[in-house]
Amino acid sequence: MTTPSPIRAFHWILANNAVANITNYTVWFALTFWVFLETRSVFATGMIAGVFLVLTAAFAIWFGSLVDHHRKTRVMLASSVASLGFYAASLVLLVLTPPMAFRDVSGPVLWVLIGLVMMGVIAGNIRSIALPTLVTALIPEDRRDRANGLVGMVTGIGFLTTSVISGLLVAWTGMIGTMIAAAGATVLVGLHMAAIRLDEPTPAHEADGEARPAKIDLKGTLAVIGAVPGLFALILFATFNNFLGGVFMALMDAYGLSLMAVQAWGLMWGGVSVAFILAGIVIARTGLGSNPLRTLMIVNLIMWAAASLFTIQPSIWLLGAGCFMWMFLGPWAEAAEQTTLQKVVPFERQGRVFGFAQSVEQAASPLTAFLIGPLTQFVVIPFMTDGAGARAIGGWFGTGPDRGIALVFTVAGLAGVLLTLAAFNSRPYRRLSATYAAPEVEPAT
Repeated sequence: MTTPSPIRAFHWILANNAVANITNYTVWFALTFWVFLETRSVFATGMIAGVFLVLTAAFAIWFGSLVDHHRKTRVMLASSVASLGFYAASLVLLVLTPPMAFRDVSGPVLWVLIGLVMMGVIAGNIRSIALPTLVTALIPEDRRDRANGLVGMVTGIGFLTTSVISGLLVAWTGMIGTMIAAAGATVLVGLHMAAIRLDEPTPAHEADGEARPAKIDLKGTLAVIGAVPGLFALILFATFNNFLGGVFMALMDAYGLSLMAVQAWGLMWGGVSVAFILAGIVIARTGLGSNPLRTLMIVNLIMWAAASLFTIQPSIWLLGAGCFMWMFLGPWAEAAEQTTLQKVVPFERQGRVFGFAQSVEQAASPLTAFLIGPLTQFVVIPFMTDGAGARAIGGWFGTGPDRGIALVFTVAGLAGVLLTLAAFNSRPYRRLSATYAAPEVEPAT
């Protein structure tokens, strides 16, 4: 079989990742929808977000090592095989267990199912680490920001179709139908990936003639990050962003489902997810400018300002506008961070650096998710239902459980604005911007 050109091969891999993302996002959304509808527990949805992010952080460094030590297409294929195994086990559990057992938040069966499903979704995270390293390998440096825009567009396509599919699948078939569809799609994705031929760089251990890959080199990865002025600060900034972002992961579905039916909520997410695709198209055409870090700060400032306002009143239209703004600007921030790392980090260590960044950044969100669910359920909701908050601002802000959730969003958004302003005026920001402007680090041959 003839090996396609690097650009054509990259497009095939993007298409394969699009289907894999749709599959995994469908499972993630559907599980959250289904658990909330079965249990009506904000605590449960908060714990789901926390479990997901804990596992993401725990596995990311190992995933990064796998990406650096193996062919990228092979680890992507292995990702699909692992996801299929967990999805099949989840389906067996769903079929063999009485439905009433999944309505008990304190029961072990529900949490075993959540664990199996989440492991299947998290196995797909290998792709999110491998894909940006392929951008470095296949795309010229002056066009990587635009390629990262295409990656964001693929993510947007996943969100666009996923939210609609998830809402309809949960409404019509429940989790059993969802898992059957996920298993079938994962088989197709794996078969397609196995057929892709790619001229990718040889992994370092193969080039050096080692019998097997080296162990996870966390010390070496930290040394690479520490050698780039301001790079630790960038990862720390993203970590604090995710700390606040955990609020949205834990509470967004509960807030949306308090305003509309699950089918409408899924359709609304499908509509606003068009913003992801629009952002990817714009980035692919215009790039990120001469300083992606400046772009990162500007979009974060706008995102958090919007986040502080979109729940200021219980309005579906205001919620939709805020989500659209969040989805449109998210790919800009992600592409800016990836473009910076692709420029300043040696190629042979990019998988580990991307994995380390994902691990550290995602480690913040579980803390928020684990805390914010119980805090909102047992403190903020009573505060805004018949407590001091309802008496103080309830006249214009509104009262009740949904307004308690809304208040948490507003406070998190204001905190994000202050964080971004501080980062924008910091010394590490200026140092990393100067490093990015220097000549590119040459990949090892």
